Amino acid sequence: MTKHPAPPAARRIPTTVVLHGERLADDYAWLRDRESPEVRQYLEAENRYAEGVLAPLGGLETRLYDEMLGRIKQTDLSVPYRDGEYWYYTRTEEGRQYGIHCRKLETLDAPEEILLDLNEMAVGQTFMAVAVFAVSPDGRYLAYSTDVTGFREYTLHVKDLATGAAVIEPIPHAGTLAWAADGRTFFHTVEDQTTKRDFRVYRASLDGGPSALVYEELDERFRVVVTRTRSRRFLVLYAASHLTSEARVLEAGNPTGPWRVVIPRVHDREYDLDHHDDRFFVRINDTSRNFRIVTVPVADAGSASWTEVLAPREDVMVEGVECFAGHWVAWERSGGLPRIRITDVRSGQVRYVGFEEEVYEAGPSVNAEWHTHQFRYRYESFVTSPSVYEYDMTTGDSVLLKRKEVLGDYDPSRYQSERLFATAADGTRIPISLVRRRDVAEPAPAYLTGYGAYGIPYPVSFTSNRLSLLDRGVTFAVAHVRGGGELGRRWHDGGRMAQKMNTFTDFIACADYLVASGRTRHDRLAIDGGSAGGLLIGAVVNLRRDLCAAALLEVPFVDVINTMRDATLPLTVGEYEEWGNPEIAEQYRWIREYCPYTNLAAGEYPSILVRTSLNDSQVMYWEPAKYVSRLRTLKTDANPLLLLTNLGAGHGGASGRYDRLREIATDYAFILWRLGLAG
Repeated sequence: MTKHPAPPAARRIPTTVVLHGERLADDYAWLRDRESPEVRQYLEAENRYAEGVLAPLGGLETRLYDEMLGRIKQTDLSVPYRDGEYWYYTRTEEGRQYGIHCRKLETLDAPEEILLDLNEMAVGQTFMAVAVFAVSPDGRYLAYSTDVTGFREYTLHVKDLATGAAVIEPIPHAGTLAWAADGRTFFHTVEDQTTKRDFRVYRASLDGGPSALVYEELDERFRVVVTRTRSRRFLVLYAASHLTSEARVLEAGNPTGPWRVVIPRVHDREYDLDHHDDRFFVRINDTSRNFRIVTVPVADAGSASWTEVLAPREDVMVEGVECFAGHWVAWERSGGLPRIRITDVRSGQVRYVGFEEEVYEAGPSVNAEWHTHQFRYRYESFVTSPSVYEYDMTTGDSVLLKRKEVLGDYDPSRYQSERLFATAADGTRIPISLVRRRDVAEPAPAYLTGYGAYGIPYPVSFTSNRLSLLDRGVTFAVAHVRGGGELGRRWHDGGRMAQKMNTFTDFIACADYLVASGRTRHDRLAIDGGSAGGLLIGAVVNLRRDLCAAALLEVPFVDVINTMRDATLPLTVGEYEEWGNPEIAEQYRWIREYCPYTNLAAGEYPSILVRTSLNDSQVMYWEPAKYVSRLRTLKTDANPLLLLTNLGAGHGGASGRYDRLREIATDYAFILWRLGLAG
């Protein structure tokens, strides 16, 4: 590989902050100036450098892209679902970047009506995403919101589906939306433009007139969401922080009426709800961190009238509840794996949907109808492609409606997926989900990823793209570290705030276990994480520079102290409950121990590729830019350190499916190169 000239060194402007008696240098704070031509020039120079270093891999990138594209059925159709008089679905067409949202009246043989063609909407744009997609109860109007920068700055539109005409003036900075029963009134949230926190709820009407502010959340830790129950009788307004939530409800048929609180807000108590007849089904963690389900009367939600219908269990996390006319469904997680519990409302009979694989992922699909005994769920695993099933809640039978087709010669039997356990220093068993080709000898090259934040479980999901690694002999594994939600709320609590270091040492324990058990070697291991998972990888690399041969950090949250000191940035105040507030001495010490940017030091580092996006509203581009700039002055090895900035996208990278595939091909080429598999 030809050595490419290094990019111009980022200008160093000494800046010092004193926190709790410690002087912290931040020589690259100037990179925060998004409007500075010098910042843009620096990011472009880093891009040119990275592209130059990776240029000899161009043939491999092309092969990877062609392989991955060759497995995708480019012209495809989602499973249609019934809502009112229409069947709704999304389809894709070969050669076009985005999906097309459609519907048909009464039967699937009826003429197609295109509701939104994102390909046409994306003309002239470098980015296109839709968040809100909500048809009015009578099927006449479509409310939808679009982001054309990647900054998650959505503009709300409503169009008449009969004429195609816009019905309202676009509403900027819009968030969630719910229609009232009359089909002409809707409620929507609006975000604070600085912190990007949804904090106000407005009532708007297609009949004209000014929108009315109906709620404003003043506590900066809380965000607001509007939605509706599955019965469609109630609209629900949630105000929630990371640890506390409160719900207000309004009869959907009385949109000008008063919202009323269901259960008053109590710090460190969370709940959500659905509706059935004269009661709400409430998932709440008042007596257990893992939640229970109670019913409360619609007319009086006082605690004396609560009835427990699903008791809390130490080893089972209740993740959600949904109601149907004759049944209610609880989403559970046990042993790190999801379960679906279905209860007959009248008889109380309980059924569990059965799953046969050792590791898998399952969750709700679209269930728009109320009066039905058919329940749809999605299922996938490392070897089973995304599937949609329809479960008969009266008989317990499941029918496969669609499994995503993998083109080519894909044979699931060639691959083996497993659940392993590493042991952390404190004796905690850390789950590892792993997949590999059965015919590959061990130790093999390996790719280990993780997340470990916000109580979010890392999904055991399928992607046909991964086959390009597996078929080259790479073992893929997920470390289900503390901070995530795989083993309930205690798993989250064990990896946040004062316990955050567990997230990083858990990941190291998983990597060391894979080596000690003969699965791989440290010099043949690549590690990866995105966003809070990028923080994970940045901290791990500082703690154990010998752990791996290569690291991929995607939109990484690596400048924790400086970001969490700035309350004007998106997410910061609300995330004090996840990371802590560095202005508080004790919490500063927690963060100081692991902050990747702050803890960079002179020495040898593995090969590193860092990805960011200029329009990222969740992890600002300057965090990874500062991280790379500082590391360049400290690393003493010749291993590549690359920064790639997408100058026209946000947190999730490119929005077009082909553009995103090219980014993945680049990442895979880098990993294979550093694992000695670029041939």
